[in-house]
Amino acid sequence: MIIFAGIVLAIAILVLVMWMLLTRRLREKYAVLWLVIGLAVLILGLFPQLLLGLTAVLGVELPANLLFSLAIILLLAVSLHLSWELSQAEDEVRRTAEEIAILHADLELLKARVSAFEANARKPEGSPRVDGDESI
Repeated sequence: MIIFAGIVLAIAILVLVMWMLLTRRLREKYAVLWLVIGLAVLILGLFPQLLLGLTAVLGVELPANLLFSLAIILLLAVSLHLSWELSQAEDEVRRTAEEIAILHADLELLKARVSAFEANARKPEGSPRVDGDESI
C-alpha cells in the first residue's frame, strides 16, 4: 500500500510541476529540481529493491535512515540555493532603487531648469535674467 502511495505521490508531483511550468507559475530552473525529485520518488516507488541495495552499498542500517538523510541533504541544498537567489535579488533591488533615485534627482533638476527657462522666456526684452544665467 505504501509503495502505491509513493507512486501516486510521484505522479502527482510530476503532473503539478508540469502544469505550473506550462502556466508560467514556476520557472524552468526550479522545475528541473522538482522534476528530478518526482522521478526519483517514482523510480524508488516502482523499484523499492533499489533503496535496499543502496542502503547495503552505503552501509546504512535502515532504508528509512537513508531516505531521511537524503531528504535533509536535499533540503539543505535547496535552502542554500534559495538564499543565494535571494541575495542576488536584494542586490538587484538595491541597484535599481539607486538608479531610480538618481533619475528622480535628474528629473527634478531638469524640471527646475525648464521652469527657470520658461520664466525667462516670459520676461519682456531688456529685463534682467533670473539668477544671472545667460546660458539658457
